[in-house]
Amino acid sequence: MTWIAPFLPTPALALWLIPVSAVYAGAVAWTTGYLRVGRGVRTPYTRKLFHFAIFTAAGAIHLTLGLPGVVVFGSVTSALVLYAVWRADGFPFYEALARPSDAPRRTLFILVPLATTAAGGVVSNLFFPAHAFVGYLVCGWGDAVGEPVGTRWGRHRYRVPSMGGVPSTRSLEGSAAVFTAGTLATACALALIGTPLGELAVVALAAGAAGAAVEAISTHGLDNFTVQVAASAAAYYAASLLT
Repeated sequence: MTWIAPFLPTPALALWLIPVSAVYAGAVAWTTGYLRVGRGVRTPYTRKLFHFAIFTAAGAIHLTLGLPGVVVFGSVTSALVLYAVWRADGFPFYEALARPSDAPRRTLFILVPLATTAAGGVVSNLFFPAHAFVGYLVCGWGDAVGEPVGTRWGRHRYRVPSMGGVPSTRSLEGSAAVFTAGTLATACALALIGTPLGELAVVALAAGAAGAAVEAISTHGLDNFTVQVAASAAAYYAASLLT
């Protein structure tokens, strides 16, 4: 079981990071719930705002505190999401996450992405540990803008596989947004850690393209896994070709 050791936080790290994570994730949850219920903002926007804020924080924590910090943060965030699911219909944070279009399987499409997010993080860190943060960011930024852009400006739509009998569509416009945002997110992160410009450009474009291509064809509800792993893998192999 030596593979699990890199995931385990020290007691000292958990002691201070758990409350900090609870404050941050709780504030994001409250904000998205307020926007959905109090201000009438549509769920595709509140859900993806939460998605963006959480994945961005995970990337920042990975780069500063390492994988154990992400495990602590992800565990706290998952607990908040599960609490919202327990409260269910009418609870502001639940309504911020549960798409009306996913009815009558709204809870399913909260729980499945939660599980696939965790699975994607585990696989990325096992196989591409130096570039797992790229997967977080491409998924967090790319997927966060893809749905709202597709909802607002998507004109060229197509069906993708789904589960639970809930129909799902994607759009070419949304996929272009995933590529753009995923590339930008990767470039920003690589710039912050001092990656040379040539390598930065190649790795960012590869990660953004892989994330967008996989997201475009992934089964509804599973893209949090597929995008993370594809982007991390693409970043790893692109960087390997340059060394």
